[in-house]
Amino acid sequence: MQDLRISLVQGATRWHDPAGNRDYYGDLIAPLAGRTDLVILPETFTSGFSNDAIDQAEGMEGETVAWIQTQAELLGAAVTGSVQLRTHEGVFNRLLFATPDGGLRHYDKRHLFRYAGEHKRYAAGNERLTVEWQGWRINPLVCYDLRFPVYARNRYDVERPGQLDFDLQLFVANWPAPRAYPWKTLLRARAIENLCYVAAVNRVGTDGNGLEYAGDSAVVDFLGQPLVELPAEEGVATTTISAEALAGHRERFPAMLDADAFELR
Repeated sequence: MQDLRISLVQGATRWHDPAGNRDYYGDLIAPLAGRTDLVILPETFTSGFSNDAIDQAEGMEGETVAWIQTQAELLGAAVTGSVQLRTHEGVFNRLLFATPDGGLRHYDKRHLFRYAGEHKRYAAGNERLTVEWQGWRINPLVCYDLRFPVYARNRYDVERPGQLDFDLQLFVANWPAPRAYPWKTLLRARAIENLCYVAAVNRVGTDGNGLEYAGDSAVVDFLGQPLVELPAEEGVATTTISAEALAGHRERFPAMLDADAFELR
């Protein structure tokens, strides 16, 4: 496992404008070509967080899936973010993880945001995902998943000595400004309890429902210390996470050896 360069892309997503958002985010990330290993876009980056956007949901053969794969190839980096995608099972809030070799994995948001009625119109995922990239095991999750520590828990596999489920946990979000303190607090909690790095991207600006977003995108280390934090404005920030520092922390403080074994259902 080598050090990993992570780029947080904190944008003001256009409301219900997939083509405009592809152009907007494409312009923001273009300067990252050859300068990063992983690019993280917000949740529902083509539409904003909207139940009404379900009517615009594309399929896996649509323009946005092709776009994110093209961006990964152009940047020479993995690119991830979530969009509304329609399948025969319904419309999912689906996180895509594209790599420059043409690889594409996805994770469907498990915990739908009942407070905003997301559970009434979208289908829930039922499988957690771990992807391997540049030697790192990465667990991507979406927004409201952050509030459920059992589902987000890093498990120790006794059949693979020294191996935890993941080394880096990702969150993509549309997390409104009035709940900014829980956002920042829970990101640090997930990093500390999971003995991992956490990288999280939230949007900024005001959406079509009048909700304001403060950003607060960040990369947090295994002690809960932020390596980079973004203010409440559009911005792109790149930082490097250290494989050696993570391994050293797990060796000095092997809390995973005393953790409870369990299965996710």
